[in-house]
Amino acid sequence: MGSFFSHHTGMEVVKKNQEYISEMNKIKMERWIQMHFQMKERETAMQISRARELFYWLASFYAVSTVGLIGRFRITKRTGTLAPIVPLSFVVAYYADLAYGTKIHRIQAEAEMIMHNEPELLEWPSGLPTVSEIDSARLDIDDKIRLHPHQL
Repeated sequence: MGSFFSHHTGMEVVKKNQEYISEMNKIKMERWIQMHFQMKERETAMQISRARELFYWLASFYAVSTVGLIGRFRITKRTGTLAPIVPLSFVVAYYADLAYGTKIHRIQAEAEMIMHNEPELLEWPSGLPTVSEIDSARLDIDDKIRLHPHQL
């Protein structure tokens, strides 16, 4: 009549349970990482599609404005009439590069360079929040709700 742990099979069961729990934690973490990766991919796809949509609008505005400015130049013969074409060209070129060019790749390369060579730029003000700081803030909010329930 010994305890559960005194038997050889009891220790094996505990060890197998620990291995199982460890494996489940590993799978859980891999799933979490994959989920966040897929969420980031979707966010990036949305940013690119947003840039493309904005490019369509800007390019249309640019084309209509350029035609109008050239028409106005033909009537007035004043070169200042064509001046807005220059900054508009830069804006349209920027968004064309962002939407269809290699700007995304250059941004990613710059981000990787910053992560490797300038990690001090990535530090959060006051460092990472601690569990005690998070719990303290949570308790403060609970106290405020409890003391002033009508001010939600």
